[in-house]
Amino acid sequence: MDVSRPEVNTQWTDTGDAHEERGLKHRGRNDMRPVPIPPALVKILRQHIEEYGLSADGRLFHSERGGVVASTAYTEVWQEARKLAFTPAQVAPLVRRPYDLRHAAVSLWLNAGVSAPDVAERAGHSVDVLLRVYAKCLDGQQEIANRRIDDALAA
Repeated sequence: MDVSRPEVNTQWTDTGDAHEERGLKHRGRNDMRPVPIPPALVKILRQHIEEYGLSADGRLFHSERGGVVASTAYTEVWQEARKLAFTPAQVAPLVRRPYDLRHAAVSLWLNAGVSAPDVAERAGHSVDVLLRVYAKCLDGQQEIANRRIDDALAA
């Protein structure tokens, strides 16, 4: 897909619709951005598509009538899912919005040792933006870094 459809207040769109079609940020109208994903996630996506299909315009997730899923709908589901997944003490501070999963994924990839350029490509960031935003998320890497430096020096 070469467009985004962010949800905005209807008073800010020319059409009065809640979703305004825009080009992808920092990309030409016909540019595509491949997103490499691991085979396990490809399998999940293929199963989802086989079971539920795609909307008429190619979207993966759609309302029962094929339209855009309203933010209120997925926010309600998200809030209930959080209560099931987390303890009461965890619910308040963790992943308040579905978008927070993006931050969690990028932090996970970096802490798993995926290279910054690869994580940036997957997240759609430049390496500069990625490191400026996520460097503080790197944790517990000092021992690994010391071992790698020792190994390099010993070679």
